[in-house]
Amino acid sequence: MDSRQADAYLRRIGAQRPPKPTSRALHELHLRHLRTVPFENLSIHLGDEIVLEEGRLLDKLIGRGRGGFCYELNGAFGALLAALGYEVELLAARVYGDEGRLGIPYDHLALRVGTVEGDTWLADVGFGAHSHHPLSCTDRAEQADPGGVFRVADAGPDAAGVRGGGSAGAGDLDVVRDGTPRYRLETRPRALGDCVAGAWWHSTSPLSHFTRSLVCSRLTEDGGRITLSGRELKTTAADGTCGARELETDEEVLTAYRERFGIELDRVPTVRNRTPSPK
Repeated sequence: MDSRQADAYLRRIGAQRPPKPTSRALHELHLRHLRTVPFENLSIHLGDEIVLEEGRLLDKLIGRGRGGFCYELNGAFGALLAALGYEVELLAARVYGDEGRLGIPYDHLALRVGTVEGDTWLADVGFGAHSHHPLSCTDRAEQADPGGVFRVADAGPDAAGVRGGGSAGAGDLDVVRDGTPRYRLETRPRALGDCVAGAWWHSTSPLSHFTRSLVCSRLTEDGGRITLSGRELKTTAADGTCGARELETDEEVLTAYRERFGIELDRVPTVRNRTPSPK
């Protein structure tokens, strides 16, 4: 990513270029990203190709004003942070699903970020409802965040007993929110291209929840969340109170994408795969 692209990215999220790659600046960039770049899987249902290459990701997020899912959002955000002088490593993870079982390899992508002060943070702008701020990679105590109480825990060799999750590799970490494991993080650095198979599976498999539902969601300024799932527009306040309404016309749906998420579409996406997941 060159300086011009980095400046355009910063304009997209409403941020100033930090003079140094500090922890404080990282927290600000992380929060602004969550508020402006939606977590969305619309490309899957619009029939658009998802390409995990930096240039294509920047074109999607900056040129077309879109969002994406984890590989796209964290892949692009990692490129921005590296351009700003942060030390960035891509980390693969497996997400805890039904009955605490772990998903496929390269199920998720997160970032390990080093700052000028020597701090190391887990940054993740691609997991939907998650922490608003980066989490310390080295602190094993509970970490309070507007999104919940988080803990980055050593998985250990006996972690197979954690909610039926499966064996852990050396150095693996469990990211826990409000007492429930969310995903298991490998600590070996990866390349964005390593995630191609995971992105393909999530984009095509009838077992993937991304192929069976539509979602477009972002954090709001007051710490709540706004989500458009198909035709249901849902708002959740910071205190957890919710409101939802059904959008009746295509024009209402397209207006919601444009006004609430900054996404211009020429047609309403519809779920392409209606095959139910096996029990």
